[in-house]
Amino acid sequence: MAATETLAELKDAAKPHLEMEPERPQLLVGVATCANAAGARKTRAKLVEALEAAGLTDEVDLVQVGCVGACSREPLVEVRTPGEAPRMYVEVDEERAVEIVEQDLSGGKPIVAWLIDEGERIGEPAPHQTMARPGEINLFTRDWQNVGFFERQFRIALRNVGRIDPESIDDYLSVGGYAALAKMLDEMTSDDVIEVVTGSKLRGRGGAGFPTGMKWRFTAAEEETPKYIVCNADEGDPGAFMDRSTLEGDPHSVIEAMVIGGFAIGAERGYVYVRAEYPLAIRRLEKAIEEARERGILGENVLGTDFSFDVSLRLGAGAFVCGEETALIASMEGKRGMPRPRPPYPSQSGLWGKPTCINNVETLANIAPIILNGPEWFASIGTEESKGTKVFALAGNVNNTGLIEVPMGITLREIIFDLGAGIPGGREFKAAQTGGPSGGCLSQEYLDTPIDYDSLREAGAIMGSGGLIVMDDASCMVDIAKFFLTFTQDESCGRCTPCREGTRRMLEVLERISVGEGEERDFERLERLCNACTRASLCGLGQTAANPVISTLQHFRDEYVAHIDDRVCPAHICRALLHYEIAPDPCVGCGLCKRVCPVQCISGEPREPHVIDIDACTSCGACYEACKFDAIVRA
Repeated sequence: MAATETLAELKDAAKPHLEMEPERPQLLVGVATCANAAGARKTRAKLVEALEAAGLTDEVDLVQVGCVGACSREPLVEVRTPGEAPRMYVEVDEERAVEIVEQDLSGGKPIVAWLIDEGERIGEPAPHQTMARPGEINLFTRDWQNVGFFERQFRIALRNVGRIDPESIDDYLSVGGYAALAKMLDEMTSDDVIEVVTGSKLRGRGGAGFPTGMKWRFTAAEEETPKYIVCNADEGDPGAFMDRSTLEGDPHSVIEAMVIGGFAIGAERGYVYVRAEYPLAIRRLEKAIEEARERGILGENVLGTDFSFDVSLRLGAGAFVCGEETALIASMEGKRGMPRPRPPYPSQSGLWGKPTCINNVETLANIAPIILNGPEWFASIGTEESKGTKVFALAGNVNNTGLIEVPMGITLREIIFDLGAGIPGGREFKAAQTGGPSGGCLSQEYLDTPIDYDSLREAGAIMGSGGLIVMDDASCMVDIAKFFLTFTQDESCGRCTPCREGTRRMLEVLERISVGEGEERDFERLERLCNACTRASLCGLGQTAANPVISTLQHFRDEYVAHIDDRVCPAHICRALLHYEIAPDPCVGCGLCKRVCPVQCISGEPREPHVIDIDACTSCGACYEACKFDAIVRA
């Protein structure tokens, strides 16, 4: 690969070349962690075989891309042919891969039944995706065109994910990659960069929502050197994979932003602190760093200028607490990942005691478009105090699970019922957990709450890093609170007493309630423990660990009352509060329940109603799941 030795060469290379229509047919195959789990590697291998068999190997480009976010429909294969609208096929196994090559590419007959949203199309780009001013590079030319899951999205951080080969710097350059870096080196001072980022009102997407420009300004103002910029890719929320998807699908966007950030704050060294559990993201990051060095984008005298900057990786061991800045720094220094009191803040004394700016992956992924399109462009999206877009990992009891990027201010209802296509199985919506394990659970009355920092805080939840878990009416909110508190209690580093002991005591109360041993005083105990943990914990983990308990007590108090006063679990989830009975009328005496019972507590003659020995029953539910006649009821 030839090196890019000058700024002028990069500016020429960074002009976008990929248009809506490719010069020749393309097959874009999603190859990411979620896709690979669904069999994407086998699909890609079969596509190679099918193209060879059809004699199309030299006529069709087979391109690996990242995950476009529709994880519930993986593996995904997108067909792009000149003069035609893109076609995205879902659930493409090896058999479907062969049919797509034979019928679509060779035969010219798209298989409508396998297309996402059954082949419905729109002819115009989604709103906001043509907002670049005249003469500026528009990063959104290759927009989605599919309705449904993609229609309401506005992709800035994820603008290239699923569009380019993440292991090719040329693909990144072809969509305007590194154009922001070229513009900065050619036209801007470090103060100019900070002014642009500050004017955009971009807030940190890692959870706290601190203004990014202000953080950069604080670090730049420190006189001590060297300085560092760190990308926090230690994504630890259960069900969250926003950062992983960005790193797997568009690693150069993070590298470009780190170089820009380093220039702005006066740093010559950057680090990406990434979870060791993300092997594909790590491999693609390493490849991207190597390519950037070969092109002169990283290293001494970046692109022939006086500015030098380089990036390297540091692997984390998967400790949730290391998402906190000071704990992350301790881990990078080879110490146990534990937070320390602040001040001093990392911008004053961070990595090895030097000024350090820490931003998460999604925050950095927004930087290049802001530099290119200006602060007013970014600030025109979203709400008054929450600008831009937010990436969410949509999971739980919702039809379309996956990754979405939406403008700030969209409502929970729009996310769950428009993008998410509602609740499976005809069940009712019950709650949504925002902000990860230390977020809050919002009830049905908050469905029309705008998704922004202030509105969520007023509703008793938090934005967090972007986890969004949907729960249907079969969920037990006491059990949900216990689940998330189990996670945070286990992940507590143990340094401060309020978090170490407070989470343990709260969990003990919830465990007693879930087995029918709760008492009226537990309400007071939980509220007191929540208050102490929130007010006195050292870091954000302990300060927010009580949120699932606080929010479920506030919005679902009747379920706690049922567990404590009536000794019943309304959702039939808490096993200790369940017992099963066989209704004699529907029971036909087939004996299936008797055969699957692990403790043999069901008796009865063939073709006669059976009976469950309540004293011997362990409430495992095997009989309930096995009965084909709805004869077994939960009480």
